[in-house]
Amino acid sequence: MSALSRRQFIKLSGAVVAAPLIVQSRLLGENAPSNRINLLMIGTGRQGTNANLRTLLGFDEVRVIGVCDVDRWRAQNAKELVDDYYKDKGCRLFSDFREALELKDVNAVMDSTPDHWHAHVSLAAIRKGYHVSTEKPLTRYLVEGRMLANAAKEKGVVFRTDSECRTDSYMHKIAMLARNGYLGRIKRIEAGVPKGDEAGGNAAPMPVPEDLDYDLWLGPAPFNEYTLDRVHPVRNITGRPGWMRCLDYCEGMVCNWGAHLLDVAQLVNNTERTGPVSVEGEGEYPAPGSGLWNVLTRFKLQYRYSNGVVLDYIMSKPYLRVEGDEGWVQGYWSTAGGISASDPKLLRIKFKDSDLKIPQRTDKGDFVHCIKNRAPGESMADAEVGHRTCSVCQIGHIAIRRGKRLEWDPVKEQFLNDPEANKLLAGKYREYKGKAKKI
Repeated sequence: MSALSRRQFIKLSGAVVAAPLIVQSRLLGENAPSNRINLLMIGTGRQGTNANLRTLLGFDEVRVIGVCDVDRWRAQNAKELVDDYYKDKGCRLFSDFREALELKDVNAVMDSTPDHWHAHVSLAAIRKGYHVSTEKPLTRYLVEGRMLANAAKEKGVVFRTDSECRTDSYMHKIAMLARNGYLGRIKRIEAGVPKGDEAGGNAAPMPVPEDLDYDLWLGPAPFNEYTLDRVHPVRNITGRPGWMRCLDYCEGMVCNWGAHLLDVAQLVNNTERTGPVSVEGEGEYPAPGSGLWNVLTRFKLQYRYSNGVVLDYIMSKPYLRVEGDEGWVQGYWSTAGGISASDPKLLRIKFKDSDLKIPQRTDKGDFVHCIKNRAPGESMADAEVGHRTCSVCQIGHIAIRRGKRLEWDPVKEQFLNDPEANKLLAGKYREYKGKAKKI
């Protein structure tokens, strides 16, 4: 195990040395039939199949030409879904993303792997010049996000952080009111995410399922013996997988749902390409001996921005509240539903032609739109935005771990008052084998 370095990160991700920074016309779908976008799906589990693959199949401009997963049953299930949709057997099937990225005629990649794989897979795809959409939260460690954002900008590809919260009508309404001054000067933002992580999980070692390449599933993460609650259900793509409650692979709800609601909070505050200047908070982890899972089960965080805005972030329900000196508005996202305001007239405002327009495309629609129009700069949540949202969650978690108020420099992306906290911005990576192979 060793600390992150650029050279080691690129080696572990299987990325190739960057070619001259020219985006080839074929990567924009120009040479594909009818300018079709040839898409590779990497990660075909619960989210990858049910939310991402099924949605992308519905776009006439998209053709899914390959699927990849370290779980052979999941990959085969996805291939059958694709073949059934297109009424042929043209979808290629892979178990190793490095081999999948060599597939001829790929234009774009949908990265639906577990969080600890996001940066490695996505960086490898970017360096090959492919357009990339990556599940949120964007990365497991903050420095990985900076590398992704820099690489996407350098290569000039379309990058979409796959978060749909800002598309929601209530969230969009809140952002439009705030950014266009209808609430006056913004003073405070409050964001909540649902409770969902808990103590538990069976840590006892088990035989590795025959469908799973467990060494490659672990990849850069520390080695631990296989157990079901560490990975995902066997031959099933429903239910919350155990890896989402294990710190080696995911930071839990503070980043998982935080990447949704704090994306809109950053948008509201016009800080989606920067961040706060301080953070402090508290939280609870499962008690020692309570099981395998070890992510936060409760947290309360407060951030301060250079413009004076305070952001309070708690585990409660998925909502966003924005308070200005001329009124407030609060909306609930997902199953919670509902929106209210200090004055009901705020909710009936008809926006003017001169008002700032905030796009409201769906996450997948935004990705396809930007590729079709050769417009990386139009992505509603590009790599920089996705990284900045994720980093707000990550520095909050670090503040809880350090148990103190931390001063943050959003330009240098370093803590100013705690060298030990800065060590938590990067990960340590295991050398994995994971030989490329066909299924």
